[in-house]
Amino acid sequence: MTDYATAADGVRIAYECVGEGPAILLIHGFASDRVQNWKAPGWYDTLARAGRRVVAMDCRGHGESDKPHDPALYAHDIMARDAVAVMDAVGLERPHVMGYSMGGYLGMYLAVYHGARVERLIVGGVGETYFSTAQGTRERIVAALEAPDSGSVTDPVGRDFRAFAEQAGKDLLALAACMRSIRQRLSAAELARVGVPVLVVCGETDALTGRPGPLAAAFPNGRAVTVPRRDHMTTVGDKLYKQAVLEFLSE
Repeated sequence: MTDYATAADGVRIAYECVGEGPAILLIHGFASDRVQNWKAPGWYDTLARAGRRVVAMDCRGHGESDKPHDPALYAHDIMARDAVAVMDAVGLERPHVMGYSMGGYLGMYLAVYHGARVERLIVGGVGETYFSTAQGTRERIVAALEAPDSGSVTDPVGRDFRAFAEQAGKDLLALAACMRSIRQRLSAAELARVGVPVLVVCGETDALTGRPGPLAAAFPNGRAVTVPRRDHMTTVGDKLYKQAVLEFLSE
């Protein structure tokens, strides 16, 4: 069942809870939602069977959450505070946090700036390319999302994102605003302040992320897992990814 937390600026953030036990907050990737990123690939069932309480949110602009069209409303500090609003609404003081891709960015932001609210952090779909500039790629994706029709998009990266974003229930202009927003990349010095254990997971053939090791090494207590023969999309539901997470959470 969908519940809603209210962000500081009045935006409604959708979430749902499944299972009983120590809680884990799930934050999905860009242009996805809690169902597509976590429920459909079996994460709800996997975590609930392992005795975990799943709290899965829809980021603003996605899923059942409100979808503003102003890029200024998608800064990382704002979206991280949305996650804190969900924690507060559910009554979670210090859950485990797992984010994938964009959700991994937000999870890291939470660990740096709201570290007292994170027990352990799992970052999926973010790797060594986190430290490189991606402005050109973002501009290509925004152009594709704002194009009048998908047939006019010729850029391969933009075409893939446009096709994913055109799935039923998605708001192209809200997603373009989210992608257009300034992304605050945390420095290695900031990541070095994270005191909790961190697991970084990437697919072996994920060209968007690169290797997980260099990002994991930026954390004082970070470790890396590479999922063989998986790319950015197919890593999400992989059984090795799930096994690594369950082992990490049980330590």
